[in-house]
Amino acid sequence: MAIKLDMLRCFRATAEAGSLAGAAEALGRTPSAVSMMLRQFEDHIGAPLFESARKAQLTPLGAQIAEQAQRELGHFDRTIATIEALARAEEGHVRLSVTPSVAQTLMPAVLRRFMQNRPRVRVEMHDTDSEGVERALRRGDADIGMATLPPLRGFERELILSDAYGVVCPADHPLTRDWQRLGWADLEGTDFIVNGLCRHIHDPGFQPVLERARLTVRNTASILSLVRAGAGVTLLPERAVLPGFDDLAFLPLADTGLRREVWMLSARDSRLTPAAMALAEAIRTARQTPGA
Repeated sequence: MAIKLDMLRCFRATAEAGSLAGAAEALGRTPSAVSMMLRQFEDHIGAPLFESARKAQLTPLGAQIAEQAQRELGHFDRTIATIEALARAEEGHVRLSVTPSVAQTLMPAVLRRFMQNRPRVRVEMHDTDSEGVERALRRGDADIGMATLPPLRGFERELILSDAYGVVCPADHPLTRDWQRLGWADLEGTDFIVNGLCRHIHDPGFQPVLERARLTVRNTASILSLVRAGAGVTLLPERAVLPGFDDLAFLPLADTGLRREVWMLSARDSRLTPAAMALAEAIRTARQTPGA
């Protein structure tokens, strides 16, 4: 007969209690059931584990086995607890790939609540442009991606937020003087800074602006710093103008209804860990629909 976990548990409980009755009470069993399990264990070992039938004193061999049993049962119990915690999304590791504006506007509140509710879950967030988010998803380097992305085969896609595009320029820029009627033609003659989101805009009036542009920058924070320094103006969604940039103006466009849509993409639920599914649900709860 092979050694079973129940044998080790009965032996440990008896060694700790110093009696069959105490072990039976600790295990929720009858003394006769504990006695039978100990007898099977000793038969397998081929030597007594206690000095007498009262089970008050371990033999030298019993003391050595008790030490081993305590260590292995502790390891087993910790492993089971970890497995159950992973299944309940109480532990785990989630990898996020998001655009900088999402990382700095939507995710702080989401992650603060999520980490408070699940203190043993580790989250790794990488911010990059939309193309970088797509690459991370395709390579399997991210469990959840949030960016302006088309549908991707094998991934669920949910709209999380939408906001209007507008011209971003210094607060004292000449464009701010008549911004209520700002259109594509007003950008003629300006130094325009192209960013990664510009490739999603197919308005014919915007194409001449792109063709004249001489500077392309991918990182949102770098773009905003360049605009602040007077290197040019750019086109960004409203939420991309990060807090603290009070010297910049966001000017809505009068002749277009362009909006940036941020989608959450993730593998289908069967391929997501419980922790990743829990974070995806937290993001859904915080989502802001178009026009909200």
